[in-house]
Amino acid sequence: MKVLVIGGTLFIGRHLVSELLKQGHDVAILHRRDKHDFGRRAENLQADRNDPIALKRALAGHRFDVVFDNVYDWHRGTTAAQVEHTLRSCGDRLTRYIFTSSIAAYGDGLNHYEKDPLAAEDHHDPYTRNKAATERMLFRMHNQHGFPVVTFRPPFIYGPENPFYREAFFWDRMRAGRPIILPGDGGRLMQFVYIKDLIDAMMASMEEPGAVGEAFNIGNTRPLTQLEVVRAFANAANKKLELVRIPRDRILEAGGNPMGDPAYFGVYFDLPPITEVIGKVTRVLKVRLTSFDAGLKETYRWYLRHHRNGHMKVDFEDKLIAMAGSPVTVGSEL
Repeated sequence: MKVLVIGGTLFIGRHLVSELLKQGHDVAILHRRDKHDFGRRAENLQADRNDPIALKRALAGHRFDVVFDNVYDWHRGTTAAQVEHTLRSCGDRLTRYIFTSSIAAYGDGLNHYEKDPLAAEDHHDPYTRNKAATERMLFRMHNQHGFPVVTFRPPFIYGPENPFYREAFFWDRMRAGRPIILPGDGGRLMQFVYIKDLIDAMMASMEEPGAVGEAFNIGNTRPLTQLEVVRAFANAANKKLELVRIPRDRILEAGGNPMGDPAYFGVYFDLPPITEVIGKVTRVLKVRLTSFDAGLKETYRWYLRHHRNGHMKVDFEDKLIAMAGSPVTVGSEL
């Protein structure tokens, strides 16, 4: 098939393009840079997908069977209108338009099914608002015109080549013998999906007739508490886990930033919980999900081959640890 991958150079995109090429598809990558790392194996189309004129120029004369839309502009946002312009520029022979949404599209709450309402148009978070509005637009086009859309709603994605400072955040500290700061009681829920499971599901949706017009939750079936998550990180690395519990309000008052620097629990990892029910993706797309422990072990092996020293910024953590007192070794009091 002739396949367009919008955003094929980072996490999801790199894994996806690699798998598409392995399976013999004719792949084009649309991104903002003048080249990518796949050389002549994939066509290079350069444009800012949020710029309708540049996008139309880059896609002129191209016709695709399948489009994977993986890109979100974290600085400016990517709106439903911009996604609509993209799909209208992709030609008239599409058999699938596969959109990477997010669990965040639900807005908040636990145990969401795919048919649950998405976040309102006036939701306070632009990312949530844009993902939800884009899905509504795509499914409206499906209902009105038969547009062949498929959407995926992953939670936290982990695995080899993760560009976000998440798994490595914890392993860097454990390998340096540093304690991990646990916000509050460590009971806030988190849900994960292994990158290879997400790619398998996306690939399967290209040809599965039952995928058209459907949204798919995808991730490990059981959400984990933050305490369970850091324990799993420690087990994957075979490292002793020392924790310092600090009330979340004290962390935030001291200047901690859940979305970045100064990070205290991985980038974006200390957010209000949203969870989803997993089932349809295994029934319809026949995806076999990887256990969190097994996925972490493979991710840790990749980390050992590629990690770089000197990434840690620990001044803020040292300040918090000094406020809290001695760390506790997991396996005794926790």
